[in-house]
Amino acid sequence: MPDTAQPRSFYRCFVPYPDAKVRHAPDGPLSGLSFGVKDLFDVEGYPTGCGNPHMLALSGVKGVNATAVNMLLNAGARFVGKTHTDELAFSMTGKNVHFGIPVNGAAPDRVCGGSSSGSASAVSNRLCSFAIGTDTGGSVRAPSSHCGLYGLRPTHGGVSLEGCMPLSPSLDACGWFARDAKTLSLVGGTLLGADSSTLSTPRDIVVPLEFESELRPHTAAVFFDTLARVAARLGANVYRKRISTHSVDALCDAFRHIQGFEAWRGLGHLLDEHHFQLGETVRDRFDWSRGVTSAQYETASETRAKFDNGLANLLDDNTVIAVPSMPDVAPLISVTDSELDAYRFEAIRLLCVSGLSGCPQVSMPIMQIQGIPLGFSLIGPRGSDTALLSLAVTISG
Repeated sequence: MPDTAQPRSFYRCFVPYPDAKVRHAPDGPLSGLSFGVKDLFDVEGYPTGCGNPHMLALSGVKGVNATAVNMLLNAGARFVGKTHTDELAFSMTGKNVHFGIPVNGAAPDRVCGGSSSGSASAVSNRLCSFAIGTDTGGSVRAPSSHCGLYGLRPTHGGVSLEGCMPLSPSLDACGWFARDAKTLSLVGGTLLGADSSTLSTPRDIVVPLEFESELRPHTAAVFFDTLARVAARLGANVYRKRISTHSVDALCDAFRHIQGFEAWRGLGHLLDEHHFQLGETVRDRFDWSRGVTSAQYETASETRAKFDNGLANLLDDNTVIAVPSMPDVAPLISVTDSELDAYRFEAIRLLCVSGLSGCPQVSMPIMQIQGIPLGFSLIGPRGSDTALLSLAVTISG
């Protein structure tokens, strides 16, 4: 629980915009719930700052809500504020050089993770019932794991991103956070359509051998202990097998080149035209992205297509993949930027499965290392979002 003597500003999760009236339906399936909105989504009466002062200056006050925001308001949820994001959503730490570091409600001396840092902070500090964010390379899954929350990265394209700043359109997804699985699932009932997959309770849980070999020993120990309990609860078999003919290096490189090429193609002209002042690590990321060629993008896209096809054959209506959501618990705020960047690169190697494949991934706060939360994830076939949410409810018990 947060220190109720502290003002909302203490948690540094909400952007300090002047309040504007945002109407919601008087009743509906989400009536009685409040929500925060990552400051990449348009909300009527507010600018969309995207974690950067130049984007804030260019924004103007929006006159129309993003589609996902409208869906939540029409379902009776009450908007309580726009939440901070890592700069231009191109980071995974939760540290923004312009606006600071939101407070991790589960571990205040550690980073929230990003880029949906403010959304995770607001939910973990009980300042709203749930919050929406975006996930390109892990920006919902990482903060979920670090802040002890349930989070879903849905099937790519499963939730509208109309009215949201794109980073890498072929990888971007709209996800959300909640403190319990039932609320996460309830929000899914509003934002998601019917599943196209017929996944229910899986018969088989696959642990990817190529990622198992990369796990830190203490992470592997708690993961396999938790996996045994999850499998027993679901009555499922556990198999260790490779999920791709590609190496982890090849998959990670493909992800980075796709993300970088699309990020520069979409935002590079603004950065150059308006001479954006960026934090050092974000600037370095865009500088690298500037150099990604069309040929590299095409090669990366071919790798992605082959990986997608292979995963689609593996993930049938009886099979899910299990992985730790992140390589480790949240890093301490005190670690250096270079250490955080190294951790981000390690995390991408684990997180790229859902990003490249477009498959849904639910992260559950059912693991801990020395009292610090660590997420446990299930990845299902495309279109199995509602089934994954139901599994999260079953597992959370």
